[in-house]
Amino acid sequence: MFKSFANKLTVSRILVIPVILVLLVIPETWAAWVALVLFAFAGLTDYLDGYMARRDNEVTKIGQFLDPIADKLLVASVILVLVSTGQISGTSVFPAVIILLREVAVSGLREFLAELRVSVPVTRLAKWKTTIQMLALGFLIVGRYAPAWIPSTSIGDVGMWIAGTITVITAWDYWRASLKHFD
Repeated sequence: MFKSFANKLTVSRILVIPVILVLLVIPETWAAWVALVLFAFAGLTDYLDGYMARRDNEVTKIGQFLDPIADKLLVASVILVLVSTGQISGTSVFPAVIILLREVAVSGLREFLAELRVSVPVTRLAKWKTTIQMLALGFLIVGRYAPAWIPSTSIGDVGMWIAGTITVITAWDYWRASLKHFD
């Protein structure tokens, strides 16, 4: 079941999430930077696991099941902790909420459509959204602990707004494409 390297990468992404979250609540510079490194590792495994599974012809049911769950757990938990610690605050909470709502809605939509045997492929724009979202979260993880010459929180906030905007567009695209499957 977990013999393929791609599946091991996916599981490692899930296992590193609690460590990232603990580090995010430690108000120390070293903890923020270690959390960023682990978050970057997790983001990299998101790209690598799918690539390696396809390259090595080791696409598995468990991998197809766990990969999107791992992605959503990582993003949702980091957003929630960053909001709780004030690293995402003010109006920047709005795109964070939009991102969370879209993740839940698209997951439900995919589940519904899967029962109808309808595939919902990830769009190129959705991949861009994920990339921008991960970069924005990385800047926000470091946030107030970044060197003064790097406006990390501002970069992260702008990135969240861009990701939030793309999130609305991709959610609409998925919804519009699925409408014909509803009675």
